[in-house]
Amino acid sequence: MEFLLDTVHIDDIKKYAGIIPLSGVTSNPSIVKKEGKIDFFNHMKAIRQIIGMDASFHIQVVGQTTDEMVTDAHTILENVDDHVFIKIPTNEAGLAAIKQLKSEGVNVTATAIYTKFQGYLAMTAGADYLAPYYNRMVNMNINADEVIGELAAQICREGSSTKILAASFHTVQQVNSAFEMGAQAATMGVDILDTALKAPAIGAAIKDFTTDWESIYGVGTNVTSLK
Repeated sequence: MEFLLDTVHIDDIKKYAGIIPLSGVTSNPSIVKKEGKIDFFNHMKAIRQIIGMDASFHIQVVGQTTDEMVTDAHTILENVDDHVFIKIPTNEAGLAAIKQLKSEGVNVTATAIYTKFQGYLAMTAGADYLAPYYNRMVNMNINADEVIGELAAQICREGSSTKILAASFHTVQQVNSAFEMGAQAATMGVDILDTALKAPAIGAAIKDFTTDWESIYGVGTNVTSLK
């Protein structure tokens, strides 16, 4: 499984890079907007410095036509690094851009996927990752589990190297479901991680353990103090 952060907030990336087995970072124009008018390329380079070259870094184009998307992709690769996965929306212009970029050997993530058919087309075009939008599908009354499950089955049938990078989550359970349906990766905001790791039950259990320990060995003691 691959766990990615869906943010470009430097402090959050630094924090969670030290906590979870972070596989990478994803971004899009809406996420960038949350940071304000940043020095875009220097900011992206700073993220790469944090996560390292072995992690996957996904940056989205903003062009609307195929030519604009391809030009955006080249600009990102030239100004960040050539290991970046270029995020391309899975529409007509995007599919043409994916084909062209894959012919050049560029890493590509097909994004804004809502249907199995989009995923099948992106897979055939050579996309390295498919990014289905889980919660957005739920909000549109689309069965997100079915879409991810069928894409995973097709990847298995073909022996494809394409991976499913599930995105757009509202709850921890949605992340669990995406993995259970066959997604190899999931990208999530820090709110999801905070919810998962700071559940009251976890804190209560830790407090009980500490109380039981200190009832035997004394308040403020730990394992090391027993040496």
